[in-house]
Amino acid sequence: MKNSNISIIKYIPGFLDYCEVEKGLADNTQKNYQRYLNKFVVWLKSKGLEGLRPHELTSDHVWDYRLYLSRHTDQNTGKTLQKTTQNYYLIALRALLGYFTAKDILCLPQDKITLPKDFKKEKTIKFLSLDQIEKLLTAPDILNESGLRDRAILESFFSTGLRIAELVSLNIEQFANLKNKADLEIGIIGKGGAPRTVYFSGRALSWIKKYLESRTDKDKPLFINYSKFKNSEDSRLTVRSIERIVKKYAVLAGIPVFTTPHTLRHSYATDLLTQGVDLRSIQEFLGHKSIMTTQIYTHVTNKRLKDIHRQFHSGKNLKN
Repeated sequence: MKNSNISIIKYIPGFLDYCEVEKGLADNTQKNYQRYLNKFVVWLKSKGLEGLRPHELTSDHVWDYRLYLSRHTDQNTGKTLQKTTQNYYLIALRALLGYFTAKDILCLPQDKITLPKDFKKEKTIKFLSLDQIEKLLTAPDILNESGLRDRAILESFFSTGLRIAELVSLNIEQFANLKNKADLEIGIIGKGGAPRTVYFSGRALSWIKKYLESRTDKDKPLFINYSKFKNSEDSRLTVRSIERIVKKYAVLAGIPVFTTPHTLRHSYATDLLTQGVDLRSIQEFLGHKSIMTTQIYTHVTNKRLKDIHRQFHSGKNLKN
């Protein structure tokens, strides 16, 4: 770890790029981080701390910032920030500190910014039903090369539960010799640099195979941007391009507007749970380091148990 002579404020653009390229966060998440950190910048400037460097940020600064958030009043509505909203501002700051740590820049540890233990208890995830998934998967026009590529992308997401950054990084060489394969296991480098195995279903592989058969270039990336210069690493689809592709077909399919690549990851995990797969296995499939992360999907099992109880234990067979 080393001290930096650059101010915290000047690091923010680089942090947002890091969120896109290395963390693979959704475009909306990056925009939210930028908006939340803008308030931190406003606070720094109000205190004459615009030149504050990462290693100079202290717990006292964080405490003062928390007070600022709790007392902040919206000029238009006159209302203060809700506790949940305040926490999102703090989460963005924690993420920025994590970026400094990843770049070996000395800074305040992330755990110095604490959040209420029950902050995420009420958090719900958004996922699609199988009918909605089918509408989405069949939305691309497979009679043209872009539509065939997009069908392969959508099928890959739902088949594997890949994070968007993981899908973007796939290369053709990982899919050599697809002929007669019913399924496929490939090794990838997941979040945080941890290796893991990803499983592609026969259905997804069949679409990848059709897509690859339509390719005439020699580009390395699996999923390419046809408008880019061929035979170049520059042809690789970006995170934002794939986000736009998913959004495009969500609109065409008439399914909820909240649909993103991460929605498909949630839908993948939710479908596994409804089929009876245990959480530990799903943790492995998703590449979660902790089972605590995977437990956000227990809403599915809880609802399933409730429905089963209502159907089979209503008491209707009891005698008066």
